[in-house]
Amino acid sequence: MKRFLLLFLFSITTSQIHSQENLPTDYLSKEFHKGRREAFRALMPANSVALVFSYPERVFSRDINYNFHQNPDLYYLTGYKEPDAVLLIFKETQGTGETYNEVLFVREKNAAREMWTGRRLGVDGAKSQLGIATAYNGSTFKDFAIDFKKFDKIIYDKIPTDIGNDKSGADLSGLLQTFKTKAGITKEDESSLELFRSITSTLREIKTPEELVLMRKTVKLSCIAHNEVMKAVGPDMSENEADGIHAYIHRRYGAEAEGYSPIVGAGANGCILHYGENNSTKIDNQLLLMDVGSEYHGYSADVTRTIPANGKFTAEQKAIYQLVYDAQEAVFAICKEGTPLLELNNKAKEVLANGLLKLGIIKDLKEVSLYYPHGCSHFLGLDVHDKGNFKGPESLLKENMIITVEPGIYISPNSKCDKKWWNIGVRIEDDILIKKDSYENLSIDSPRKWDEIEALAKQKSTFNEMKFPKI
Repeated sequence: MKRFLLLFLFSITTSQIHSQENLPTDYLSKEFHKGRREAFRALMPANSVALVFSYPERVFSRDINYNFHQNPDLYYLTGYKEPDAVLLIFKETQGTGETYNEVLFVREKNAAREMWTGRRLGVDGAKSQLGIATAYNGSTFKDFAIDFKKFDKIIYDKIPTDIGNDKSGADLSGLLQTFKTKAGITKEDESSLELFRSITSTLREIKTPEELVLMRKTVKLSCIAHNEVMKAVGPDMSENEADGIHAYIHRRYGAEAEGYSPIVGAGANGCILHYGENNSTKIDNQLLLMDVGSEYHGYSADVTRTIPANGKFTAEQKAIYQLVYDAQEAVFAICKEGTPLLELNNKAKEVLANGLLKLGIIKDLKEVSLYYPHGCSHFLGLDVHDKGNFKGPESLLKENMIITVEPGIYISPNSKCDKKWWNIGVRIEDDILIKKDSYENLSIDSPRKWDEIEALAKQKSTFNEMKFPKI
């Protein structure tokens, strides 16, 4: 009987295993990804080939992996979401009989393995669902007829070294080794790496209409999560619980994950820029700084709100909060195409320095960096710190860039100022779409003014009514 059952299980057809209903319908289209490959090709030099590898899988614990996260560049260019893959893009058409200008090597379908680790798209899926006409199993890459040495330029990103090797030759390790052998690469070519980064940064720093649809959604649902915590928070809530409300709402609206490790810090913890423990059991009557954004179909929001746990700012908290708000408003006023990127941080620093001096927290404008140690803005998109061409003073804002604007003040315990300011950490971060002559605040749905936050805190949350057994 057991033998019959095993034979039955292993005889299940691929179509049976792969039947799946109720999938999201708002993924980026195969036409979008094809357009991105064409845009990439247009920026390649003559007689060149580019290779884009998947990201490696990472071990979470012993024989359990983290949930796989695709290389954003490969996802951007193909929509492929599985490991052990490589895309080749050629500047010119290749072949004499059956011609092609791109090839995707993917994981081979395997019904037995798919029962354990999930569905695989396979070659047929890559062709039909991703619209890539020339696709092969990764195991065939080593025999694929290509002479890399005939190209004037081979374009690729930094090659990872800390990856596993299943000895099949078809996993990421095998694909990379095949590439290095075929291309005769013993040392990475820095000019190739730089060219790859330049092309992908040029493309990804400007968002297409299709991308803007997903960006608006991921930011909007992140705002809903922030607002719900504003209503639900109280002195007895833990940082972890606040974090959990964000995660639940993100999933409720279809987000697959968070775009980065959430930062949910109360009091002194909010003064740690990349605080990640989120394990304080009580927020108490302190400020709660929440830097949390969802990832929806690969696109990350990045929203920060700082709120009083008891629903009311103290005089000192309000003074610092208003200063950060004023700095953000000053930066918003210069957000438009043509503004130098560096000017955003200069403006934020100017407002914060003068405000801290007026409050008596610093004695010299140069001391602003003691309490504002980071920059004001970064690109946002497929990565929370997205790709973009930043080349110093000559780098200007462009239409359809999305950036963050996130000034902050962090006054840790034992700072060189009056103790009444200690443990106050405030950051306000919004996601800004640059327009020709202005900007659009994509995260406007979550209140920023201190009085609006206090008003929202008076409302009841669904989470306030939830009852759980004691343990």
